Amino acid sequence: MSNVNPDAEKMQGTNKRKKYIRIACFAIADVITVIISIFMPMVWRFGLFNIDYQYVELAKTWLVVDILIALSVIAVNKLYNRVWAFASIEEMIDCFKASIIIEAIYIIYKTIFGIRMFRSFYPFNWMILLILLCASRAAIRFVRRLRNRFLKNDNRRRLMIIGGGAAASILIKEMRESYGNSKAVCIIDDNRAKKGKLIHNVPIVGMRDTIPANVLKYAIDEIIIAIPSAKPSEIRDIIQICQETKAKVKIMPAIADTLTSSIYRTIRDISYEDLLGREPVLIANRELKDFVKDKTVLVTGGGGSIGSELSRQIAANKPKKLLILDIYENTTYELERELDKYYPEVDKVVLIASVRDYDRLESIFSEYKPDIIYHAAAHKHVPLMEYSPNEAIKNNCKGTLNIVKLADIYGVKRMVLISTDKAVRPTNVMGASKRICEMIVQSYNKKSDTEYVAVRFGNVLGSNGSVIPFFLKQIEMGGPVTLTHREITRFFMTIPEAVSLVLEAGLMAKGGEIFILDMGEPVKIYDLACNLIKMKGYEPGKDIQIDIVGLRPGEKLYEELLMDEEGLKETENKLIHIGKPIELNEEEFFRKLDRLIELAKEDDRDIRKEIKLICPTYKIQNEQVKA
Repeated sequence: MSNVNPDAEKMQGTNKRKKYIRIACFAIADVITVIISIFMPMVWRFGLFNIDYQYVELAKTWLVVDILIALSVIAVNKLYNRVWAFASIEEMIDCFKASIIIEAIYIIYKTIFGIRMFRSFYPFNWMILLILLCASRAAIRFVRRLRNRFLKNDNRRRLMIIGGGAAASILIKEMRESYGNSKAVCIIDDNRAKKGKLIHNVPIVGMRDTIPANVLKYAIDEIIIAIPSAKPSEIRDIIQICQETKAKVKIMPAIADTLTSSIYRTIRDISYEDLLGREPVLIANRELKDFVKDKTVLVTGGGGSIGSELSRQIAANKPKKLLILDIYENTTYELERELDKYYPEVDKVVLIASVRDYDRLESIFSEYKPDIIYHAAAHKHVPLMEYSPNEAIKNNCKGTLNIVKLADIYGVKRMVLISTDKAVRPTNVMGASKRICEMIVQSYNKKSDTEYVAVRFGNVLGSNGSVIPFFLKQIEMGGPVTLTHREITRFFMTIPEAVSLVLEAGLMAKGGEIFILDMGEPVKIYDLACNLIKMKGYEPGKDIQIDIVGLRPGEKLYEELLMDEEGLKETENKLIHIGKPIELNEEEFFRKLDRLIELAKEDDRDIRKEIKLICPTYKIQNEQVKA
């Protein structure tokens, strides 16, 4: 479960107020309808100046009852919950049913109480009631269509719709009836047989490869991708074609928020997640709920991008107790307030502590006795760790060793380490330190009852300090966008995907595994930068420059998710694989690890050579960088 947007909450409150105002207006119209339907039959029967006074008195006496009956029947039949701007024959049939029920109740109760009206009263009453019920609701649709008919087309945004299916049909119809500032002028669909056909008089003009030409031909201002069933990879390809034009690109989500909501209002701007072009990895919440039920769950690094999302999703599944541990109090405090608001029933404890501090950690384990640990606390910034390599060892390696040891001592059921693709054949200290963490986890798994596993994935879209927020900030400032190398590539995933993988590992683990996500094809960062610039409505190289500044310390051109010797084993989830543990001499490994941590405490200037001794796959590239 992702963080709840306060703006969305404000919008929801505004929508509720509008809903209540709309219902009140309809109720007032229905009261007027009932009054007219009661007195108009008398005018028809006797004439305006010859109405029999006794019938007027009877009608006035029972008018409030008639009104209450009518409003109640209308409410029970949910006629106040409809979006009447899109009313069709079905809604008129429901009005017909409601009027029949209202009239039947009138006849029954007036017969029981001996209220004698003239014989033609009831058919006239029912007929007027039905006509006015339908008319008051159809008027909304009629007025909006009339407004659109007389609106000057020159002032309306000209839209191209991608997709010639049911979604496009609904969208075009809704825009015509409800929104006067937009007009669909052409449709793109990859079905050749549809070319030349019309949807609500809007022509289907060609396949996706004709998008740029038709944008010019029809003077398109905005493109809407209306293919709710399309795969992410297909959406990505369409977006890339659309970005060759100067038209603004928007997208219709897969599912509208509610059945009564406006499809048009669900359309949103494209986001960088749409550029990922891969199916998201999701988790079965029921399995997670069973897993954390009656358990104390500890999340280290709980205030960070991954840790905070872990905390949200775990809180949503009601553990016995949630422990959130972090050294940085600001983001952790914000997370605590958020969880208090949305999950007040969950027993939460926020702990400010460093994973380097064994004694502090031991007091926490002794007091709370966690059952499950998600270890996300780490230094992750590659260039910064190149300049402070000893800090990477102290925080990442020593911190992980402390958590692993205490998990064994206090009988933790399962511990999940958050790792990275940079641990594979590392060329930087951060990646090497995370590879050592994986080795710690796999070594301890062989001698402990605790089940230790690691989860390895690539870069996280939108996380603190990641490339996309950095690029977006540069674009907002007018550029240039700085890129280290034109050919550099990276694997990407969203924060919810990363957390889903971590939680999946916790569910599937038997101990000793390194879980690896099939992240699809790596993304070329230069192309990503161009797409982000286009997404913001600029032209790369013209409006926003892209500067190549050279690789940073410890940075590789290409990242990997697996070493050759690890092999791959499939799991039930086809997008998740398991890397085979690499055999190592545990006694020698821990001896070297203890020495490495001691040297790091002493701020050793040759710490990279010691890292190489314990992690042979580490390739030292920046010995000139001072420790």
